[in-house]
Amino acid sequence: MSLELLSLTAISPLDGRYGRQTGELRDVFSEFAFMRERLRVEIEWLIALSALGLPELPPLPESLQVDLRQLVVHFSIEDCTEIKTIEAETNHDVKAVEYFIKARAGAALGKAAEFIHFACTSEDINNVSHALMLERGRFVLQGRLRAIHAQLREYAHLYADLPMLSRTHGQPATPTTVGKEFANVTARLGNAIDGIARVPLLAKMNGAVGNFNAHLAACPGVDWERFARELIEGLGLTFNPHTIQIEPHDYMAELFDAIARANTILLDLDRDLWGYIALGYFKQKLKAGEVGSSTMPHKVNPIDFENSEGNLGLANAVLRHLAEKLPVSRWQRDLTDSTVLRNLGVAFGYSLVAYDACLRGLRKLEVNETRLRADLDDAWEVLAEPVQTVMRRYGVENPYEQLKALTRGQGITRDALHAFIRGLSIPAEARDRLLALTPADYLGKAGELARRA
Repeated sequence: MSLELLSLTAISPLDGRYGRQTGELRDVFSEFAFMRERLRVEIEWLIALSALGLPELPPLPESLQVDLRQLVVHFSIEDCTEIKTIEAETNHDVKAVEYFIKARAGAALGKAAEFIHFACTSEDINNVSHALMLERGRFVLQGRLRAIHAQLREYAHLYADLPMLSRTHGQPATPTTVGKEFANVTARLGNAIDGIARVPLLAKMNGAVGNFNAHLAACPGVDWERFARELIEGLGLTFNPHTIQIEPHDYMAELFDAIARANTILLDLDRDLWGYIALGYFKQKLKAGEVGSSTMPHKVNPIDFENSEGNLGLANAVLRHLAEKLPVSRWQRDLTDSTVLRNLGVAFGYSLVAYDACLRGLRKLEVNETRLRADLDDAWEVLAEPVQTVMRRYGVENPYEQLKALTRGQGITRDALHAFIRGLSIPAEARDRLLALTPADYLGKAGELARRA
């Protein structure tokens, strides 16, 4: 028995449990969206051809051009179903689009109908369609990433001067501020977003093996490379003149690597915030009716960051496979890229779910200043660093070794540290500065750097 496809029966959680979160990607990466982009490319190719001045193809009337483009604007599920019905007969999806156009506009086109798909291979249509889909998908992801970036920047500024004990190798280390740690991620993520935006989206329209063979055989007087370049650039894409039957997909690998880098930064953030919540540095805003455990009523779990981490892992697994597989094709082409490319929405979908979870978690955070202060007050040993550095300046013998003996692997009290400082042969001004220093004051330029984010 086959269950009816519903959100509750979907195999993938992207269409089931997370269907509402990924809904906007259906208009970008679904079979419906792919067919609509194919239709767009076929129609733009035909309209551009009609302006070439070929005696066999007079310019299409403006009204007819508008009508053709309206097929794309008003493309419906019923239209897509009609194409799929044609495909069931032709066993070829791109040819089905060509026949769909003929069925809808053939009478108005007359002899021009035979110029639909003129000199094209299916990949001429598909690769441009994929590039257009990726441009829209990239826009969606960038919007979410910028929302996360804005929240991180807000926290960087808000908590710029709030002291926090650092931990290197999990052990107490030189203090920082909460804002500075958010600023670090803000800067990293900003660079990653810029990297995603910089990737040019490439496309080609050059025939069966990339040489314009059929084009020149039919119309040797046309500058087909210039024609193809102008059409592709008119669609907002970058023309690739050197291809086999398929556009080589190197730009896709670059784009997916760029997205994966942003995802890795967020995964790092998720784990750090999970740990800081465990330390009590952050509390989470409560939501009425929410349950943290089926048996432990007290629990408020960091589920948003856990959800984000898990989905970022899935996203990057798919992105890395796409980046590694797609640039590889046997000779002038094989079909392995075709089935893999149908999973673009999967990679983007898991990314989107992860971004939304991360942003939810960020917006729930509340700083626990009491816990932050308590940890700093219990970590006077971190001032061994400035003390031994000042000792070095003034020529005190074996400063590092002296502080190591005093502090390594053991806690130290304020009084014990001050007794040590008072016994140092250093200028009184330097001694007084060290005696006035507390773990909460030993922050360097942390606040300034946080405010720059």
